Amino acid sequence: MQRFPLAHTYSIVARDPLSGEMGVAVQSHWFSVGSLVTWAEAGVGAVATQAMVNADYGPLGLDLMRGGLSAPQALQALLGADEGREIRQVAMLDARGNIAAHTGSRCIPGAGHETGEGFSVQANMMVNDQVWPAMAAAYRASSGSLAERLLAALDAGQAAGGDVRGQQSAAILTVKAKSSGHVWADRSIDLRVEDHPSPLVELRRLLTVHQAYDLMNRGDGQLGEGKVEDALASYSAAAEIMPQIEEMPFWHAVTLTELGRLEEALPIFRGVFAVHPGWKELLRRLPPVDLLKTDPDSLARILAL
Repeated sequence: MQRFPLAHTYSIVARDPLSGEMGVAVQSHWFSVGSLVTWAEAGVGAVATQAMVNADYGPLGLDLMRGGLSAPQALQALLGADEGREIRQVAMLDARGNIAAHTGSRCIPGAGHETGEGFSVQANMMVNDQVWPAMAAAYRASSGSLAERLLAALDAGQAAGGDVRGQQSAAILTVKAKSSGHVWADRSIDLRVEDHPSPLVELRRLLTVHQAYDLMNRGDGQLGEGKVEDALASYSAAAEIMPQIEEMPFWHAVTLTELGRLEEALPIFRGVFAVHPGWKELLRRLPPVDLLKTDPDSLARILAL
């Protein structure tokens, strides 16, 4: 008998009606659940495949939707060819917001799904049958970014009882509304907690770190466009979100130095150097490769801190 990974779990697939962004989020008592369950592609759709999981539903479902089938059509096509359909639980969402979900009759109780406008929640091997209704209610009541709403649904699922075995891993994947032709660049968020006693807590922490780095990257883009004050504001905001990560203030200070605002940069450098001496060594290496344009006296003042 063919064996399949036991990704008994609860998840949500959803599409933001305003931006068109799509995503999948999941938690389970199973190692690296995101590597099996979560699939999404910009301009195409999103898939969650779980229970006695056949991961083929992910890439094949996306292939069918990319080829023009709706989510319900794609799911029915794959279920029709799968002799193990009754041990599967799958949800599909296409870029137009169409939803399809399937919970096989042999999925381990509590198991079920609920669909709504632009989303589906599904769960199996849960403590009780309140998990997926709680997820649906939380998603409908939530606000903010798509990622925040997806995590609100997962939190509600856990609060309602969650996986009968407990917690181990979680993941969130979101993609842009339209494809740029570069799959890797169209993933707006791709975070996984592979093994952790409180995976949702850790996933939220990682999302916060991601937001801080996203602000820093935005600042780089603004700087390239000549929007200096906007860039500095983005760098400052990133450092405020994650003050314990010295990477962000370091590059903020480098930018200030290049702008001739050394007096503003010096206290930032001082704080960074106090955390780890490697930052001072990195600074020495930047001018030779043209990544820090400043005069020798200014550089000496920084290194003397």
